Amino acid sequence: MNLRPQAVALLALALAGCATTSRVMLGPTYPPIAPEQVHIYYQPPARYREVALLEAQSGPFTYGEQNKTNSVLMKLRAEAAKLGANGVLFQGAESGYGGSAVGVGVGGGHFGGHSSFGGGVGVNISPTQKYAHGMAIYVTDASPAVSPPR
Repeated sequence: MNLRPQAVALLALALAGCATTSRVMLGPTYPPIAPEQVHIYYQPPARYREVALLEAQSGPFTYGEQNKTNSVLMKLRAEAAKLGANGVLFQGAESGYGGSAVGVGVGGGHFGGHSSFGGGVGVNISPTQKYAHGMAIYVTDASPAVSPPR
């Protein structure tokens, strides 16, 4: 029995489950561009077209807050680039659940005149993930939007 094809299929399924960017289309797409050409906007530019809502998460083994932030911004830019959007209007980020934990367990039993006891310690060192939200946009005028006078 050859297990190689089954192992390859299992690996492909596992990797497919690791997709860390989702999108909801809002408008038309454009020809793909390089992710380096996608600008992150923290304030809306003067004129743009909405392309898609994006959500990204850092990898399960990304350590350090700056590394997590860099990871999600890179993923937002990459997904926007696939859609031909030349900008991402950043909408916020938050940390997910997870983090380090230590669990301790103790048990015992009695069977047929014999007693046994056992114990164990479990450790989870996976970091919390960071999630970021943004809107992929196609910017037609990169000048900042003008706020109305107060």
